[in-house]
Amino acid sequence: MNVHIIGGGNLGVAIALGIAKYAKGNQVTITRRNTASILHLEQLGVTVSTDNKHGIQEADIIILTIKPYQIDTVLNEILPVISNKVIASAVSGVSIENLQKKIGNSNSAVRIMPNIAAQFGASATCVAFQEQHKEKAQNVVALFQDLGTAPIIDEKLMDAATVLAASGTAFALRYIRASMQAGIEIGFDWQTALAISAQTVKGAAEMIMEENIHPEQLIDRVTTPQGCTIAGLSEMETHGFSSSLVRGIKAALKKIKG
Repeated sequence: MNVHIIGGGNLGVAIALGIAKYAKGNQVTITRRNTASILHLEQLGVTVSTDNKHGIQEADIIILTIKPYQIDTVLNEILPVISNKVIASAVSGVSIENLQKKIGNSNSAVRIMPNIAAQFGASATCVAFQEQHKEKAQNVVALFQDLGTAPIIDEKLMDAATVLAASGTAFALRYIRASMQAGIEIGFDWQTALAISAQTVKGAAEMIMEENIHPEQLIDRVTTPQGCTIAGLSEMETHGFSSSLVRGIKAALKKIKG
């Protein structure tokens, strides 16, 4: 497929890198007003341009990774030269219904919420679409399955998906940072503490995804009676480890909803 990404910020670049590395065989174009910082993508075969319309007629999927205030300007620029395209929007706050009205019935609107781990083929990209566009949306789902996972969700959950998947990246990184800090306090240098903490989180995530079971079932495997693991878990919960994470996620969602 030909994939045209409008918006060469952190998310757009992460998607372009992910496609180039993990969805080989697809042609990628990415646009940005100032391309100096993303020219390195050309080494991976990605076309970089300052022109949002560059090669867009050949695109199978157009991905919007722009700010909400930019969407009308961008659509007014590209709509006169496109037809029968799938437009996948990662623009927060713009509903599928609203986007579909903007792009007209000759194009198909899909809403996506990837995260920057797409660069490493590890994004959790939630996808939503209207039933009449289900067939065309499958190409979007397939593309992002190459970049991690791509669950199809009801659009009403898209704000929640933003918090759980996109903001959740920062939350997970904060855990790793705290674990690294603790590692330093118990004797490791920061590089070793970071390597152990990050790999441990990666391993835990891979076990969950591979076995598809409740986390507590895996926790039970490493928690022995009167052992150090249960002592650590009890101390964390005493200080609100789980409740503070839940409260943080809910606070982020409340912020999105205004």
